[in-house]
Amino acid sequence: MEENKSVEEVTEEKEVVSKNFIENAIDKDLADGVYNTVHTRFPPEPNGYLHIGHAKSILLNYGLAEKYNGLFNMRFDDTNPTKEKVEFVNSQLDDIKWLGADWGDRLFFASDYFPQMYEGAVKLIKKGKAYVSDLTADQIKEYRGTLTEPGKEDPSKGRSIEENLKLFEDMKNGVFADGEKVLRASIDMASPNMNMRDPVIYRVAHMTHHRTGDTWCIYPMYDFAHPIEDAIEGITHSICTLEFEDHRPLYEWVVKELEYPMPPRQIEFAKLYLKNVVTGKRYIKKLVEDGIADGWDDPRLVSISALRRRGYTPESIKMFVELCGVSKAHSIADMAMLEYCIREDLKLKRPRMMAILDPVKLVIDNWEDGKIEMLDAANNLENPELGNRQIPFGKELYIEREDFMEEPPKKYFRLFPGNEVRLMNAYFVTCTGFEKDENGNVTVVHCTYDPATKSGSGFTERKVKGTIHWVNASTAKQVEVRLFENIVDEEKGVYNEEDGSINVNPDSKKVLTNCFVEPALAEAKAYESFQFVRNGFFCVDYKDSKEGAPVFNRIVSLKSSFVLPKN
Repeated sequence: MEENKSVEEVTEEKEVVSKNFIENAIDKDLADGVYNTVHTRFPPEPNGYLHIGHAKSILLNYGLAEKYNGLFNMRFDDTNPTKEKVEFVNSQLDDIKWLGADWGDRLFFASDYFPQMYEGAVKLIKKGKAYVSDLTADQIKEYRGTLTEPGKEDPSKGRSIEENLKLFEDMKNGVFADGEKVLRASIDMASPNMNMRDPVIYRVAHMTHHRTGDTWCIYPMYDFAHPIEDAIEGITHSICTLEFEDHRPLYEWVVKELEYPMPPRQIEFAKLYLKNVVTGKRYIKKLVEDGIADGWDDPRLVSISALRRRGYTPESIKMFVELCGVSKAHSIADMAMLEYCIREDLKLKRPRMMAILDPVKLVIDNWEDGKIEMLDAANNLENPELGNRQIPFGKELYIEREDFMEEPPKKYFRLFPGNEVRLMNAYFVTCTGFEKDENGNVTVVHCTYDPATKSGSGFTERKVKGTIHWVNASTAKQVEVRLFENIVDEEKGVYNEEDGSINVNPDSKKVLTNCFVEPALAEAKAYESFQFVRNGFFCVDYKDSKEGAPVFNRIVSLKSSFVLPKN
């Protein structure tokens, strides 16, 4: 052992800090002097709502900037006005802020750089690196060739620089109709990378932009605009998903040909995939348009706004992303892992309340009529810091229908004729009888209670094997509760192989209107969450709840099928 050092100090010094491949690359760039800082960005297109996969990119980019004491930009890639809306801009900002990514005053839009992008295109034309093409989209595709055959040169490629400059200016001035002309980069029609075969970098589109209005009728293509945005903002590491790996040579070509002094470095990582979950924007849009989902924030979806509405927390999503890790290898996570994360996050934070979702009345025959006793109950047995609350107890209660059986099987320890159980936080009761309606359904269970068995009294003369929860009938609040399952029929998989439609689970949403909760829950506010004894974690729906009339969404049940892997 080193002199004058404790075992703990030596162990700490020798501990190897595990880093992902992106952090290793950044460390090398900093050590080699390629960059002297770290500057990242999250650049969504405002053409839909963000989902759980975007959360990985948001937290990764923001987390890297935080870890290296660098800068983080929030930037919208708003170069396609045909699909973009202010609604999507606002929803994405709300989601990103909710996740905890703080961009401060560093909010940018690609449309802010349209003048620089236009000048960049002009510069390429002057260098002989871009030309105006007359080919249609179908012809360009035909001329591009295949993975095994080179493409053919565009007949327009021989135009002079002066002619290209004039035609490009005419494109900008609205002389041409949509699709009549495009500007292509002049690279290599025989390149083994299809993205380098003279890609289109500008197209004519007479569309009103949500920020620039009708100022422009030409718009840059994403592959041209994105590297320019990064370079202008001084991004050092452009972290994106693996689908852009084949686009990296074009990214590097653009920043090199436009002679930016400190070109950004693009690094790709594997997307976050969830098994049997719909994440694609066009599929979610179809579910919304067909009325299957009640909006982009339907709690059965995994858009960030839907997860928030259902009751997931930023901390649980961050935990999930960290468990999934960052790598180059594609992998598919199970929804059970995400459910594990929200259980872990909420179990010590939220109060444990009593709610009856399928009620049957229980009458304590030897309880004094009209008497209400206030009982003491811990808010969370695992976290005493949450304190206690007072709950009313009286002659008539509601219990779960499944907690009584006329003829129980073996090892059924709840209520049945002659059996004694504890009412949670209250007394021992013994079932003395029951009533049924004309259809044979139990409507009332009768019991007697033992006054000596009050919870907390120290009673030890006998024990019971069953404890059931309850609410006091006269003070309970009737509420609506929604139970959710996967919107996808998991046995069939997400997509129908014949027509590509989604295999919808018809039982993915169950609405219960005859539920009763403790009176304190009547004042619960939007997004507040609770553990309902034995029924799971629930959150107050922000959209359909009204003051004094909360609607509760089940976030997740209490049972988990996920086992945290051992290191």
